Amino acid sequence: MLIVDAIHAAHGAIEVLHGVSLKVQAGEIVTLIGANGAGKTTTLTCISGLHKPKSGKIAFEGKDLLPLPAHDIVHCGIAHCPEGRRVFPRQSVAENLALGAYIRNDKAGIRQDLDKIYSLFPVLLERRAQLAGTLSGGEQQMLAVGRAMMIRPRLLLLDEPSLGLAPLIVKRIFDVILELNRQGTTILLVEQNARMALKIASRAYVLETGSVIAEGTGAELLADPKVQAAYLGDA
Repeated sequence: MLIVDAIHAAHGAIEVLHGVSLKVQAGEIVTLIGANGAGKTTTLTCISGLHKPKSGKIAFEGKDLLPLPAHDIVHCGIAHCPEGRRVFPRQSVAENLALGAYIRNDKAGIRQDLDKIYSLFPVLLERRAQLAGTLSGGEQQMLAVGRAMMIRPRLLLLDEPSLGLAPLIVKRIFDVILELNRQGTTILLVEQNARMALKIASRAYVLETGSVIAEGTGAELLADPKVQAAYLGDA
């Protein structure tokens, strides 16, 4: 479904990705793990068109993404749920979700997807008239995921969905990631909670200072002593 081939990317004069390559097959959950500054977020923003790599190739379902602006990449079927949630704080929950469907005009389908989001996150239904900026961090993360899903993406890019959240909310977010995948959405997940991410991942890549240094199934990397020592800490 997605091929990222030898991309190099820079922030100003500093190169932050040094030939990153990865693949995502339809139906998978693929996770990227690594320390802060490893290049995980930049990899996602290159895929979604928010950051243009200096060289390399990115293809989605055989289509070259590099010439396309970010808003056209959304039309291809890729949704990006960014780090930090980025909800519209002065818009209501319902308005944020409606903005997620801005590329669509199938009213019946939008209504159906809205009901699906509210069933996944009942608290959003309760708070649908509330301003997004007044929600808790966990509720904002649920809203950010729901807004991305309103595009009805075939590939969902998730950047640090558990960051700063209480353990119970983290479990809920991961349960929803699994449920979205079961319903047919392919997911590329960037996540600091490496242990939880590897447990749900079909496959995973380890990024270190802008390069892929390891890849394998989630189970293989969970069992890798080097990965355990660097990213998993004590069991």
